Amino acid sequence: MTEYIYHIARERTWLDALEFGEYLDASLGREGFIHCSTRDQVIRVANLLFKGQCDLVLLKIDPAMVASEIRYEGVNDEKFPHLYGPLNLDAVVDVIRFAPDAEGSFNLTDGELES
Repeated sequence: MTEYIYHIARERTWLDALEFGEYLDASLGREGFIHCSTRDQVIRVANLLFKGQCDLVLLKIDPAMVASEIRYEGVNDEKFPHLYGPLNLDAVVDVIRFAPDAEGSFNLTDGELES
């Protein structure tokens, strides 16, 4: 079974990527990589960094299809997947509408992430 990784994207940035032919997040220019999360990390990251934001989509990515290098990095024992280069669109296997609930929090079931 594939262990997908996930990237929280602004919907406009994703739509621009569809026109441009590859996904380029602002963090790639600033930090040299695109931040991603594992299934177990993504909701916590969303609630920490994106609480209440409504213009988001969640990109479900097959790491075996990613053309750029993926490194698992982080502080302490928790490692996050980082893409060191643009994200090729064919590696994105699903785009999930990602809106917060009435309190501004994000919640997805395992079924929504793995479907």
